[in-house]
Amino acid sequence: MHDELVDHLTRSTTLNRGEALRVVQDVLAYFDESTEDYVRRRHRELQAQGLVNAEIFERVAADLRYRAVAPPELTLRQLRRIVYG
Repeated sequence: MHDELVDHLTRSTTLNRGEALRVVQDVLAYFDESTEDYVRRRHRELQAQGLVNAEIFERVAADLRYRAVAPPELTLRQLRRIVYG
């Protein structure tokens, strides 16, 4: 699967076919994360960095716009509900 992309990576980088395939699989797995899982994970990561919720939810809302397949825009309230239920 994704042979064309793997072939492109092997032509345009120093990666061999196995390494290129692993990179493609890793990237796809990263973007396969649901919006809810992404929000929860980023909340935990940013909280661990010492940010407070007001900063966290603003940053997460901004980050979501740049996901490969951007989800519908979520309000800060919706983001809080994902994290806290």
